[in-house]
Amino acid sequence: MNEEIDLEYFKKRLEDRRKVILDGQEAKKKETAPVELDQARVGRLSRMDAMQQQAMSQAADRLLDVERQRIQTALSRIESEEYGYCILCDEEIAEKRLQFDPSLLTCISCAQKAEEK
Repeated sequence: MNEEIDLEYFKKRLEDRRKVILDGQEAKKKETAPVELDQARVGRLSRMDAMQQQAMSQAADRLLDVERQRIQTALSRIESEEYGYCILCDEEIAEKRLQFDPSLLTCISCAQKAEEK
C-alpha cells in the first residue's frame, strides 16, 4: 500500500461524496416517475416537455450510478489495501490525481493510453 497518502482523508471524501449522491438520488425520484398520459389534465407539449425532463433526469441518474460504483470500488480497495495503485499496471497513482478525484482507478499513463484507443 502506498504509505505516503492519507487513506483516512480519501476514505472520508469518498464516503461524503457517496452520501451526497445517495441523498440527491432519493430527492429526485419524483423526476424519474412515469409521465401521466391524460391529455385532459396535461397538454401534449407540456407532456412532451415532461418526458424530455424525465429522460434528462434518468441520464443524469445513470451517470451518478457509475460514479457511485467507482466510489464503492475505491472504498473496497482502501479496505483491501490496494488503494492508490493503478488497476492496470500496478504503479502508484499520483496523490495530486487522487486529490482531484479520489475514485480514480488508473494512473495518468494508463488513462491516456485508454483515451487513445
